[in-house]
Amino acid sequence: MAMETHKTSRWTNPSVQKFAGGSDPLALVTRRAKEVVMQAIQDGWQGPPFDPFRLADILGIPVTPREDIPEARIVPIASKPQIEFNPNMPRRRVRFSMAHEIAHTLFPDWIQAVRNRGGTSQVRADDWELELLCNIAASEFLIPTGDMIDATIPPTVEVLIHLQSTYDVSMEAAAFRLAQTSAVPCIVAVGSRRHEAGVDEAYRIDYAVSSRASPLTISRWAKLEGSVFSQCTAIGFTAKGTEPASGDLPSLYWECVGLPPYPGRTYPRVLGIARPSTSRPSAAPRLTFLYGNALEPRGKGLRLITQIVNDKSRTWGAGFSRAARERYPEAHDEFERWAGAGRRNLALGMIHVAALGNELCLVSMVAQHGYGPSPKPRIRYAALRDCLQRVREIASQKDATVHMPRIGTGFAGGNWSYVCELIDECLIRENIPVTVYSLPGQRAGETGGPLTALGTPKRGTLEEWASG
Repeated sequence: MAMETHKTSRWTNPSVQKFAGGSDPLALVTRRAKEVVMQAIQDGWQGPPFDPFRLADILGIPVTPREDIPEARIVPIASKPQIEFNPNMPRRRVRFSMAHEIAHTLFPDWIQAVRNRGGTSQVRADDWELELLCNIAASEFLIPTGDMIDATIPPTVEVLIHLQSTYDVSMEAAAFRLAQTSAVPCIVAVGSRRHEAGVDEAYRIDYAVSSRASPLTISRWAKLEGSVFSQCTAIGFTAKGTEPASGDLPSLYWECVGLPPYPGRTYPRVLGIARPSTSRPSAAPRLTFLYGNALEPRGKGLRLITQIVNDKSRTWGAGFSRAARERYPEAHDEFERWAGAGRRNLALGMIHVAALGNELCLVSMVAQHGYGPSPKPRIRYAALRDCLQRVREIASQKDATVHMPRIGTGFAGGNWSYVCELIDECLIRENIPVTVYSLPGQRAGETGGPLTALGTPKRGTLEEWASG
């Protein structure tokens, strides 16, 4: 339902109009792609992951690598299709580009033009309509119907990452399939900044696809006045929150992730999953997991960044603490003076608060006994509870939110599940919102986190992780 695209008359691209012949192009391209998948599976195509090169072979489409093209293209050889692709792209981008070019063969006039993906210009201003339909078909090829997760599961960024890992696809391919199969009202949209005048430049919708249960529509070029999209400042960074209603859109709850930017652009594109704001998770504080940098906490108002330090050293020398020292040297110097002022300051259970400006504070919690190699974990859970209770008092008095990496699980050697229980006991149940940050691509299974129940993403480069 997105983009008000159900009627063919609202599609202006001649290839799309010729293909649809008066029917709904979205429904038709999905049905045609499913027919291709069904026949290919009967011919021995297997997955996941489903190999688009094998699909091309089954369809009798020759494939040739070429390093002198941006991404991939389909060309006519003796009136038959041949696909050329750049093998130097990230693996997932190669897979998606291959599937996308196979999708072009579904259109009756594919032979009339050689279409290059990844170029900076298009023959027609409405070529995006054709590219969108090919993207939808490509997602059908890479994540075939009948091989999906439960359609009743609420759509989230974590579900997208699970699909991406399982099927070895781009984030956009996973998002298309989620929208196509989800029985939950939602819209998947991709937005970008039209101009790069600065961080305050608003995002606008490039395209959107609704789930079958969604009564909502989002028009192309709809302007996002809020800040959720703009929080995804790097590839793989995630953000969650409600965009306020504007002239273009109603109030919607969004879960977003940064994608590689368009060629020649600096700021990333952003993929978002939208639901009516009334259907978002309870407004009561909860433990929120995001991908990003805990030293760049999301949101507004006073934000407390928390870290664990040990009871023997006056300096921050490893892991997250080292990053904090490099970013905020004045806060480290202040801590060093405090730690040297008296032995009681570094006692287990104590905290030190350093103001960072811009409504930020860094809270150092003394909850690790000593440092260096140890046969036993150095974390002290009782001390961590005392620290978190002191953090709660500050957050309650100052109406602050709490932000952290996965504290206690690095050099301290703690159990993340138990740390989460303490966070819940000391902060969440006391109505203090807490956000935990992981770096994009981090293996959730090693220390627990947002993907534990869904599976662990495969290792790869940051761009592969979020490649769209």
